[in-house]
Amino acid sequence: MRRQEGSVTLKEHKKHSLIPRPTYGNFGRNEWAILGTPCSAIKALADTVIKALSGKYKCAYVDAQHAHADEEAVLPGRLAAGAVATYTDQIHYHQFDFKKELNPFHFRQLFADMDLVLVNGNHEQAKAQVVVIDTSKKASLQKRLSQLTHVQLFLLADNADEVFDFIQDAVPDWQNVPLYRLSETGKIVAFFQEQLQQARPMLNGLVLAGGQSLRMGQDKGALQWHGKAQRYFMADMLKSFCAEVFISCRAEQAGELDRTYKPLADTFTGLGPYGAILSAFREQPDAAWLVVACDLPLLNKATLQQLVDKRNSSAVATTFESPHDGFPEPLITIWEPKSYPQLLSFLGQGYTCPRKVLLNSDTQLLTPLDPEALMNVNTPEELARVKEVLAQRTTSIHAE
Repeated sequence: MRRQEGSVTLKEHKKHSLIPRPTYGNFGRNEWAILGTPCSAIKALADTVIKALSGKYKCAYVDAQHAHADEEAVLPGRLAAGAVATYTDQIHYHQFDFKKELNPFHFRQLFADMDLVLVNGNHEQAKAQVVVIDTSKKASLQKRLSQLTHVQLFLLADNADEVFDFIQDAVPDWQNVPLYRLSETGKIVAFFQEQLQQARPMLNGLVLAGGQSLRMGQDKGALQWHGKAQRYFMADMLKSFCAEVFISCRAEQAGELDRTYKPLADTFTGLGPYGAILSAFREQPDAAWLVVACDLPLLNKATLQQLVDKRNSSAVATTFESPHDGFPEPLITIWEPKSYPQLLSFLGQGYTCPRKVLLNSDTQLLTPLDPEALMNVNTPEELARVKEVLAQRTTSIHAE
């Protein structure tokens, strides 16, 4: 039966825009349901994996309480008095309790920062599965065949020696799925490590060249510091580090760019660099974006190499500490896919400053090896200063 929303059914409502969607599961981008064995064994395995990986990755665990339908719910604290949500600062951790229905849309927001989500598959489902072959839960597992949509690992409990026949029938490529003993924790941890390494987001480049250049009085992207327009020079430099490189621009600028470069027009208009970053994620939400402003004439490959080498894909972003004020430099930054919902959330609260997002998020902050490389040019006075620096460097090179 179709659910009604006003006078229009969900099936009939087709007017929404189609845009690329991040590859989420029910909770996060990288999630595995562990099923086929008692909950105690699932929790023990999750503890082992999380303990081994939590030093490098943000890990989460999803489970449910065992309760019978006829048992009366005992609500904690103020929820019993009618509150919808409570928050408690537990000093060493933070505790939220909700008394409302949660769905995958809520869960993806709550788990957006996670690199790994392990799920008790006896209670919840996930995008990928780890199936334990345990004779004590054989009948239960047979009832869950519909949940086996993407089996990536088989584990044999002590009481089993081979994959059940009904699993072989349900998983066509079961022979190509890794098979370990449940007791081989080292191999299991290595499996998840490899999966997370393979899931590291692809890195794209984005040159910010869509500004009005009002303070400069001329198009900063068109200035020629190194024999060609700076926006093209920057794009060429990014090609050594990125899978694809785009030049961010206003819609009316796109047709004016050299056709050998890829334009990426702002779709979040009127927001400056913030809108350009969001527009990039709207185009490719599963990519990480190395974002650089076009007004950095002293930026060099060594500085970009430092940024890429020290990239922390578990953080929201990796950036440099400003040599002037110690704050993050938002316009020479690697923004990870997990920053996309963060940026949208800040926008929803009325903030369009990328630096504010970095200051209030889990950001990997680096000390630049060459502080001068971060010098930007917004005014004629700054332009004159950079010309002096470039002239001095040219003189020094010739002297050598």
